Amino acid sequence: MILAAETGLKTATLDVKGMKCAGCVSAVERQLSQNQGVKSAQVNLITEIAVIEYQPDAIAPEQLAAKLTAIGFPTQPRSSSTPLSQQNQRRQNQQKERQQQLYRLAIACCLLVFSLVGHLHHIGGPEIPIFQSIAFHWTLATLAILFPGRDIFIDGWRGLRHGMPNMNTLVSLGTGSAYIASCLALVFPNLGLECFFDEPVMLLGFILLGRTLEAHSRHRAAADLEALTSLQPAVAHLIGSTDDRVGVAIPVEQLRVGEWVRVLPGEKIPVDGEIIQGRTTVDEALLTGESLPVVKEMADLVIAGSFNLSGAIAVQTRQVGTDTTLAKIIAAVESAQTRKAPVQKIADRVAGYFAYGVMIIALIVLLFWYFWGTRLFPEVLGSTTGHHEMIQSTSPLLLSLKLAISVLVVACPCALGLATPTALLVGTSLAAERGILIKGGDVLETVSRLQTVVFDKTGTLSQGHPEITDCLSFSELNPLEIQQLAAVVESGTNHPLARAILDAVTPPTNLTGEDFQTVAGLGVSARVQGSKIVLGNRQWLAQNGIKIDETIPGIQELLQAGKTVIYLGMEEQLLGAIAFQDRLRPDAQTTVNQLQKLGLEVILLSGDRQEVVTAIANSLGISQFYAQVAPAEKSALIADLQTKEGKIVAMVGDGINDAPALGQANIGIALAGGTEVAMETAGIVLISDRLEDVVQSLHLSLATWQKIRQNLFWALGYNTLAIPIAGGLLLPHWGLAFSPALAAALMAFSSVMVVSNSLLLRRQFPPLKSTQEGKNGSSRLCVLCLLDSGKFSA
Repeated sequence: MILAAETGLKTATLDVKGMKCAGCVSAVERQLSQNQGVKSAQVNLITEIAVIEYQPDAIAPEQLAAKLTAIGFPTQPRSSSTPLSQQNQRRQNQQKERQQQLYRLAIACCLLVFSLVGHLHHIGGPEIPIFQSIAFHWTLATLAILFPGRDIFIDGWRGLRHGMPNMNTLVSLGTGSAYIASCLALVFPNLGLECFFDEPVMLLGFILLGRTLEAHSRHRAAADLEALTSLQPAVAHLIGSTDDRVGVAIPVEQLRVGEWVRVLPGEKIPVDGEIIQGRTTVDEALLTGESLPVVKEMADLVIAGSFNLSGAIAVQTRQVGTDTTLAKIIAAVESAQTRKAPVQKIADRVAGYFAYGVMIIALIVLLFWYFWGTRLFPEVLGSTTGHHEMIQSTSPLLLSLKLAISVLVVACPCALGLATPTALLVGTSLAAERGILIKGGDVLETVSRLQTVVFDKTGTLSQGHPEITDCLSFSELNPLEIQQLAAVVESGTNHPLARAILDAVTPPTNLTGEDFQTVAGLGVSARVQGSKIVLGNRQWLAQNGIKIDETIPGIQELLQAGKTVIYLGMEEQLLGAIAFQDRLRPDAQTTVNQLQKLGLEVILLSGDRQEVVTAIANSLGISQFYAQVAPAEKSALIADLQTKEGKIVAMVGDGINDAPALGQANIGIALAGGTEVAMETAGIVLISDRLEDVVQSLHLSLATWQKIRQNLFWALGYNTLAIPIAGGLLLPHWGLAFSPALAAALMAFSSVMVVSNSLLLRRQFPPLKSTQEGKNGSSRLCVLCLLDSGKFSA
């Protein structure tokens, strides 16, 4: 749970079982949202989780779980155990469900084979008396309903009783109607009905086969997320001293902060921690995407899930359990998969009433064909041929009943419910593989309408590590003393120029600063030995009573060279100037070119001087840029682009000064090397800190959104066409209609089609390779577990 202090709300995650289709998703969300104290509820069909925001003084997650369990959705709050423990438990539950599903499918297939044997004589096969008897087929239909179909009937009736009809409700009504009508024909032959006990057997057989294939495809869709969790080893070797060469093997979740663990060559590193003994090389390909091993020595930080290659090391634990960055990233990915695109919310709303609509349509079909249709089109009662058509010489009641059953069975709300979550699951997992965190379906939909990309300069297009290139003195101090005095003033702050100065020189021990003051975008000041020292741009020094003559020798040359110049002053005297130059990222030019090739407008924003920004913009081929933009003005400028020009804007940044602009933009894209605030505000986080991943994230988002659109088009198109055809639309003129068994097969195929289409994303974005994959059978996922755990919040 995560506390939202500013609103008094808490967020909780529930594991919800028993959801079969989008109608179930809508029902669960409705049941959760109608409770007093619940502000919002987001439910994911594939991952089977619900994320709720609630007032802790009004209701508890345990109460909500109990209410859902009571109406047929077994639910429990997500435990605070480690991802590995959660994954093991989920894997055991899924394995048990798959075994039960295969068991039901095996029984249904056996019954279906026996039923088909009884009809061999219709295609010229031998006549087997016992297999042709009506009692035998009644037995098969009864067994099919009592055993493989029992859970479908129980769940369907429970949903109907609680006012939440679902896919199982429709299947139960269709199958039950066929069975009851056949039983009536058997017991009361004078009614003129016909026994068709083979229909329930075939219906349940095809439906269970389709669901088994669908479950397999859904499991494949979730495989990447499961592989991410498997990066965490199950066991760690706890040691009491650095002399302990073996240690005691304990479960990883039992480790505590501050304890020491021994990691031998060839083992996964179990925790986020600091090396306290040893030297080794670590394969971080699964975490950073870098193919070359990284040398790690004393005091270096290591990340859970990376591989120790060459040397034995002792690691002091810094983060354990759900506090590790790996655990937080897993939680963030799961959370992203519950954030729905607006179009999916509409689809879920439609699916919530879908079952009611289908039942009404089936009733209308039944009444129409029984009372009017067979009279208007008497030829439909005659003999027909073809496996798509009704059986020969039927009665009005039997024809009407079979058409109504076909309508009930052919309708597929499952496809609607699977359309977005399957594509989102595959897409976000593939993105995580590449060091990109996409925070939800709403982000994907916005990317599809994107027009403009705005870049911050420092730390985004540039490396964010400026270096001192020149130092001018306008007083009795020499250049080194100018830099040392600047270092004293900058020791009380933290920004790129301050780090550049402190990296270049060390503040003298005989000088100390106090009364530090920092004004973002302007400069800093401090008192040193009783005198006020100011350091910053021309505007900052002017505010402190120091005017700078533009004709001072050397200044214009530095400015014209595109360097950043700051000035050092004391009281009302100008002491000197320091020039910096920040190199562009090596992939900055390629990134800008690729974005422009996508037809996107690229804009540069910076608080730096006009000359510096102009030089960078010209070198990158950016025609529209803004210089000397204060942090507070960045969000206002983006708002102008949105309101006055009607642009859909993405903002790319990394610093705390970028957070307001990231929030104002339609999509915020944050580099993970930046601040926690920036990453929390952004909709896309480049956790590998590569600028070229801006383009990759857009490509992935667009491809995933395209799959969502294709899935929704298929799901809506299928139901729009299949239901009228099943209802007899083509029967009068073409003699074509779906038999109930064929309708069941089509329904199953529709769900499998949606999931399979989502899995095709993997062909567009092949999985990344790791040198350890073959050795350890591990995940291919590329996720940067940020070294500073405070840099990433789930």
